[in-house]
Amino acid sequence: MKSIEIEKLKSTALKVREHILRMSTGGGCFTGASLSCVDIIVYLYSKFLNINPQNLNNPDRDYFFLSKGHDVPALYGVFAELGFIEKDRLKNHLKTNDFIYWHPNRNIPGVEFHSGSLGHLLSVSIGVAIDCKMKNQNNRIVVLTGDGELNEGSIWEALLVASAYKLDNLLIIVDRNRFQANEMTEKLIPLEPLERKFESFGCISVSINGHSFEDIHEVLTRHPFVKELPSVVIADTIRGKGVPSIQERADRWFCNFSAEEVQSLIYELHNNQTAELTSPTLTVR
Repeated sequence: MKSIEIEKLKSTALKVREHILRMSTGGGCFTGASLSCVDIIVYLYSKFLNINPQNLNNPDRDYFFLSKGHDVPALYGVFAELGFIEKDRLKNHLKTNDFIYWHPNRNIPGVEFHSGSLGHLLSVSIGVAIDCKMKNQNNRIVVLTGDGELNEGSIWEALLVASAYKLDNLLIIVDRNRFQANEMTEKLIPLEPLERKFESFGCISVSINGHSFEDIHEVLTRHPFVKELPSVVIADTIRGKGVPSIQERADRWFCNFSAEEVQSLIYELHNNQTAELTSPTLTVR
């Protein structure tokens, strides 16, 4: 991928993170977790998925399901930047005159399915993947889950079905920020070794840096990873990514900042972006 394309993706991601911070007031939102999955969603809609504001009802489009629905501010932000909805509409967050609130709603253009209760949308995406296979269509079906969400038994039951039906048109991405609500996943119910667990359920699994557009691009251009197997990408991310003062903090899962705090955090976001651009290569953790 060319450097100019990477810079464009980074610019879009920065704007999406600004939108998230602005939605973190007047009632707040799930700020930390939304910030962790921004780069993944930006790449998917900018480079990978055949989805745009003009083909939302086209049966040949790809499908994206945000199973970790509380992170919808990241999706709203991408929709605003890519023309699915007007940017000013984000100001309606949590207001009674719109459908922009804490979880996805199909009244928002581009949202394929409601989500809120965790563990449901993998099953929904599998149903869509099977339907596309039966119709001999080439749609890609992508579902983004949280790592804490993997404690839902329905996830693992669904994987058995995905493997049995050889759904190589299905791509599961795990936002592996290592937090479940206000606790570390490995302190609550340990998930590791996660790659091996997915593979034992009949999937092919790889791990990447979920904040590196180069890594995301390199891996997703190889999808499907193995013919007749569902693909899983474990994206290693940082909760609160981009805003150091709230990164990897259990108490910054849900945030309701004042307007003044939001402006301060946006300033911090931009300073951090500048620091990352001028510093040596950074690792995820």
